[in-house]
Amino acid sequence: MKFVHAIEGLSLWVGRAFGWCILILTLSVSYEVFVRYVLNSPTVWAFDMMIQMYGALFLMCGAYALAQDTHVRADVLYRLFPVKVQASLDFVLYFLFFFPGVLALAWYGWEIASDSWRYKEVSFNSPASIQIYFFKSLIPIAGFLLAFQGVAELVRCVMAFRTGVWPERLVDVRETEDILSDADLETISSFARDNNK
Repeated sequence: MKFVHAIEGLSLWVGRAFGWCILILTLSVSYEVFVRYVLNSPTVWAFDMMIQMYGALFLMCGAYALAQDTHVRADVLYRLFPVKVQASLDFVLYFLFFFPGVLALAWYGWEIASDSWRYKEVSFNSPASIQIYFFKSLIPIAGFLLAFQGVAELVRCVMAFRTGVWPERLVDVRETEDILSDADLETISSFARDNNK
């Protein structure tokens, strides 16, 4: 589990760090709306900055979402299966679908980023012509982080197949509905204890 938690820890750290892009994105959109509609003086850089912040957030939080098991999955039937069957399915599907896509992202992302660095690519959509090769470097990094987290998920599948129980994850955040349902269960339990006295 130390190996799995080490990779999960890296994914959580990167996800938390790039989560701040939301704040930067919110502030830049708010600033642009204010100067555009109140001062009638739009900026030339805000649109590119918004695209790059959103792109960085999307790319770099993928491994975080995988580490937290928060990617969307069609689990209508899956959740009804025993843990060993779930682990077997996940193991096979990671090899069939996940790793080919993620490795392609890393491989071709590396080519895209290296080409962008070679000719110092700038945005052609903006009059500001801002440099975008820094942000294109995030494409292969995101691919490698997802691949590392995928290896941790494979180890998790093997452990679940052997024991019949999914190993614990490093928990960063919880869904509000989970917190409320836990609180409801505690309230119901305490109410039942009080009434049984």
